[in-house]
Amino acid sequence: MKNIIFLGLCLLSGSLLAQTGNKGIPSSVKNVETKVDSVLNLMTLEEKVGQMIQYNGSWDLTGPASETGNKQKEERLKKGLVGSMLNVISIEATEKAQRLNMENSRIKIPLMFGYDVIHGYKTIFPVPLGETASWDLEAAQESARIAALESVAQGVNWTFSPMIDISRDARWGRIMEGSGEDTYLTSKIAVAKINGYQGDDLSDPNTIAATAKHFAGYGLAEGGRDYNAVNIGKHELHNVVLPPFKAAADAGVATFMNSFNTIDGIPATGSESLQREILKGKWDWQGFIVSDWASIAEMIPHGFARDKIHAAEIAVTAGSDMDMEGGAYEAGLEKLVKEGKIDEGLINEAVKRILRVKFKMGLFEDPYKYMNANLENEVPYDEHRNTARDIAKKSIVLLKNENHLLPIKSSVKKIAVIGPLADDKDTPIGNWRAQGETNSAVSVLEGLRNTDLASKITYAKGVTLGQGERSFLMPLEINKTDRSGISDAVAKAKDAELVIMVLGEDAFQSGEGRSQANIGLAGLQLELLKEVQKVNKNIVLVLMNGRPMEITWAAENIPAILEVWQLGTESGNAIADVLLGKYNPSGKLPVSFPRAVGQEPLYYNRMNTGRPANDLHVTYSHYTDITNGPLYPFGFGLSYTTFDYGDVNLSSEELSEGGSLTLSVPVTNSGDVKGKEVVQLYLHDLVASVARPIKELKGFEMVELAPGETKTIEFNISEEMLKFYSASEKWEAEPGEFELMVGGNSEELKTVKFKYSK
Repeated sequence: MKNIIFLGLCLLSGSLLAQTGNKGIPSSVKNVETKVDSVLNLMTLEEKVGQMIQYNGSWDLTGPASETGNKQKEERLKKGLVGSMLNVISIEATEKAQRLNMENSRIKIPLMFGYDVIHGYKTIFPVPLGETASWDLEAAQESARIAALESVAQGVNWTFSPMIDISRDARWGRIMEGSGEDTYLTSKIAVAKINGYQGDDLSDPNTIAATAKHFAGYGLAEGGRDYNAVNIGKHELHNVVLPPFKAAADAGVATFMNSFNTIDGIPATGSESLQREILKGKWDWQGFIVSDWASIAEMIPHGFARDKIHAAEIAVTAGSDMDMEGGAYEAGLEKLVKEGKIDEGLINEAVKRILRVKFKMGLFEDPYKYMNANLENEVPYDEHRNTARDIAKKSIVLLKNENHLLPIKSSVKKIAVIGPLADDKDTPIGNWRAQGETNSAVSVLEGLRNTDLASKITYAKGVTLGQGERSFLMPLEINKTDRSGISDAVAKAKDAELVIMVLGEDAFQSGEGRSQANIGLAGLQLELLKEVQKVNKNIVLVLMNGRPMEITWAAENIPAILEVWQLGTESGNAIADVLLGKYNPSGKLPVSFPRAVGQEPLYYNRMNTGRPANDLHVTYSHYTDITNGPLYPFGFGLSYTTFDYGDVNLSSEELSEGGSLTLSVPVTNSGDVKGKEVVQLYLHDLVASVARPIKELKGFEMVELAPGETKTIEFNISEEMLKFYSASEKWEAEPGEFELMVGGNSEELKTVKFKYSK
C-alpha cells in the first residue's frame, strides 16, 4: 500500500525529487516547507488549481459515476485535479476515491476527506451548546478525541468543527452548534475541541484535522435569521467575535472555514481584512481556509460578484484557499491567471498552505493511512457509550427545584411520564448527527425503566409534536390540532404522585436553516402542560432542546425544571441518573434564557446605557411590559446541595504593569450531599477609551465539595486579563479602576475593586 511514487514523473530536470522511494519523500528533504516547495515546483497551473477544489461525494464511489456531472468529477479525480472531498464516509469509498487519484494522476497528491463531525461520529454526545453547559474542558476534549477515532475508522480525516461563533440570539438555529454567548468560555472550549481532534501530532492516524468556523461574525446574523447580514463595529468584532478564532489559530488548528454572511456589506468569503490582514497576517497562521458550501459563488446573489469567475477573483485575492462545491475556482482561476487578472503567486500561496496540512497529516508518506479496515473492530464503542453518558450527565442544568422535589424520593409510588419527547429515541441525537443512527438514542422513558422505578411508571404521549417527514432538509410539520391524547395524559397525571413532563424541541427544529421567530414550546405542548398542571402540581419538566427557550409560564408554575438539551446516544440513562440523584447536577447555562422572545438578542455582558438604572424612561434592556433581565442568566445552574461564598480577598488593591495579584474566595458546601460548583470570575473596566461591558467572564474553576467542606478558590489577576481592543486599535490594558466579581452565576456575585497603573 505504501509502495507509491507519489510524485510520478519528474518532468523538471535536476529535480530534487528524482528518486522518491517507498515513503514518497527523499531522506534529504528535512522539513515540511522544503517538501511543500518541492512538490509545488513540479505542478502545472491546472494541477495547482485542482488542489483548491473540494467536491461533495455526490455519488456512490464504490460504483460507477453514472450521471454526467459525477462522471466529470471522477475524471478530474483521475487527473489529480481535486484537493479534497466531503461526505465520503466509508473505508471502501474513501479508498476508492484515493486510488482513482493516486493510481491515475500525474503528480499523485493525496486527497483529504472532510465531514461534519460536530458532536460525535457514531457515538453521539450532547449538542455543542449542551456540552458547553458542563463547563468541563476535559470532557469537551475527550468527546472530540473519541469522535476523531470513530471518524478515522471510517476513512474520514478532517472535521468541519468546532463552530466557535459567538451567538446571542436564541432565534438563530445554529446556536445549538456553538458554545453560546460568551467569548472567554467559547475560546476555552475551542482549544479543548481542537486538542481532542488533533492530539499532539496531526500525523497520528487516530487524529483528524479540525476546522475553526465560521470566520467571522456568522452567529450575530441580523434578527437571528440564518445566513443574514451582520452589522457590527470594529470593536465588537475584535473584542467579542475574533478572540475564539485567535485562540484556535494559536492552538494550531489545521484549517479555518469562512462564513456565509456579510459584515458591514462585505461577504466574509471575500474579506481581505479578515483573511489576509488578520488571520494570515497579524496572527501568522499557517493552515488553509476552506469556503463554506458554495459561499464563494454565493457572492453573486450578495451582489458582490458579477459571475463565478469574478467571485473566484475576489475570493482568492481575499485569501480563501479552497472552494467547497462552489464551482468558482474550477471555472475561473486558470482563466484569471492566463489573462493576467491575478498573479499566479496567489495560487501558489494557497496551494502551499493546502500541501502543508497534507504533509503534517502524513498523507504523503501513506495516502491510505486513514483507510485501515481493521480499525473499526478495535474501536471500543462500549467504552465510548459510557463516556457519552458521563458527559451527558455533566451537561444537564437544574433550573428550578422547589420543595426539593428532586431527586425523586424512594417513597414515591406512582410516576406518570408524559410528553411527545418522553419516548422519543431520535430527538436526543440532535441535528448535525454525523453517522448517529436514527432512533438509536436511549429515550427518557427507557432510561427510567432501566432503574428501580420501572414498576412505578405509567406513560402517555399526550400530544404529538409533529407529523410527516423530518430530516436535515425537511423540518417537522408541527401538530397544532390533534388533542386526542390529552385526556389520557391528564388521567394518568391525576392518578400519579409525581409527573415527569418531557417537552421541548424536535431534533430538526434547531440547526442550520432552522431559525425561528418563536422559541416557546411549539404546537400543543404548553396546552398539555397546563392541563396536566391543573390536576397535579408535582411536576418535573424535562426540557429537551437545542436552543434557549421561552418558558416563562413553566418557570412561574412548575416546581422543578431540568434543562437537558439534546444529550446524544445515552440521553435517557443520563437523565435518569440525575432525576434519581445518582448524579448531582452541576451544569451551568452558557446562554441567557429570555422571559420573552422580544428580548432577543439577549446576553449578560451588555454595555451600560447613558441613563441610570432607576430612570423612569429608560434602563438597560428595558421593556415596560415584562420584568427586566433574563429568566435565567448566563452561568446559572442549581444543585441538589447549596454553596455559600465567603468574603472575597485581594492580595493587593494595586496592580502595576507586569505584575499580578491574587483573588481568593472560600466556597462552602452548605447542603447535605456532595456536589460540584463552577466558581466564575468576572471583570469590569469602569472607564476606558471605548465603552466596556458591565462584566466579562475572565476565569472559572470547578470545585467538588463534600457536605460542610470549604475550599478556597484562587484566581491570578494579571495585566493580560485587562487587555482589550482599544480606541488606539490595538490590544492593551489601560490604567484605571476595575471591579472583580466572583460567584455561581453572572448575576449573583461578590465584588471587590483594584487599580491598575503603568
